Amino acid sequence: MKSVEQHVRDVLELADPLEPVGTGLLRAHGSVLALPVTSPVSLPPFDNSSMDGYAVVASDVAGATPETPVRLPVVADIPAGDTTTREIAPGRCARIMTGAPLPAGATAVVPVEGTDGATREVTVTRAVREGNAIRGVGEDVEAGAEVLRAGVRLGAAELAVLAATGCDTVRTYPRPRVVVLSTGEELVEPGQPLGAGQIHESNSFMLTAAAVDTGCEAERYGFIGDDPATIASTLDGVLARADLVLTTGGVSMGAYDAVKEVLSKRGTVRFEKVAMQPGMPQGAGVVGDADTATPILTLPGNPVSSFVSFHLFARPLLDRMRGLDAGPPPTVRARLSAPVSSPSGKRSFLRAALDYDSTIEGAGYTVRPATRQGSHQLSALAGANALVVVPESVTELARGSIVDVLTLPGSP
Repeated sequence: MKSVEQHVRDVLELADPLEPVGTGLLRAHGSVLALPVTSPVSLPPFDNSSMDGYAVVASDVAGATPETPVRLPVVADIPAGDTTTREIAPGRCARIMTGAPLPAGATAVVPVEGTDGATREVTVTRAVREGNAIRGVGEDVEAGAEVLRAGVRLGAAELAVLAATGCDTVRTYPRPRVVVLSTGEELVEPGQPLGAGQIHESNSFMLTAAAVDTGCEAERYGFIGDDPATIASTLDGVLARADLVLTTGGVSMGAYDAVKEVLSKRGTVRFEKVAMQPGMPQGAGVVGDADTATPILTLPGNPVSSFVSFHLFARPLLDRMRGLDAGPPPTVRARLSAPVSSPSGKRSFLRAALDYDSTIEGAGYTVRPATRQGSHQLSALAGANALVVVPESVTELARGSIVDVLTLPGSP
């Protein structure tokens, strides 16, 4: 059987990062920056006051105390946004608001709390040093400096930096468009009554949400039956609007595994067994002609198998397409709170709840495996935020063993 690492490498060969596009700031939220950004301006662009108070020559108030106050005539009133060129001479001051430009000649700002707040002649009762409460030009960013490197995911703070430098568009890798298809004659749309031998379809909801959580645009096409002609025509219809197609079901060794039947005859899709549990049957390749070739991953139909397969294989590929470093989910070391078992020759990924305990020496993580590990058991999946990794050569791990744990969204 194929190793997990080899399948990850093969999947990552299916696509390159998407071609960068120019994007408005809010639209770019959550995307990955394709090119570094340098600031055309200094931040702040001018010396300004960091608080409400009085712009002074610091030496004028060097001896100011409540017992020996200094009185200064107020020669100007400077609000934020003032565009008038201002200047004060020694022995004078200007009332100034937070963010307002510092007048020429001023070397400090006395907070209003250190004065009587007067508007014509102010009484200063607090001495200040030169530079007090002044934000100097370029103190945050100098003009021409790089403010964001390529490969950064653009969150709220990054958008604020871009806007502050005057940038209104950036080059980002577009969000990959993911189309999710489930197959199976036994599936019924949620909200509809179940007939004999039927189950409600859940995989496409799970995978669509997982793709969105990964930073993609995802479309739940829904589910289709097991008719090969229907599967083939549906695939042809979605290729043009997808950067990646995910299917679930129909990839094992059964007589009605229609996805495998259809895709084995087209594109470069290969179906293989990967030495893992859950999720052994996997398919990956490219479908469509040379101009519209689209990567496709065919995941197992069991819900937990599909979920684990997404995080091990689809998520790294989507990260690569988004312009990120592609790899498995982050790993931490943790102490098992219960014993676990695993079949020989397969790497197990056991759903678990990961916690951080600051009283534990070393890593500080403990991990509690779910009691129900069947690949169909969704209830345990909903309470999991991590996957305990049991190597292929290990069949038993005792309580207290230190294990590798793949973290999932929601991990501490």
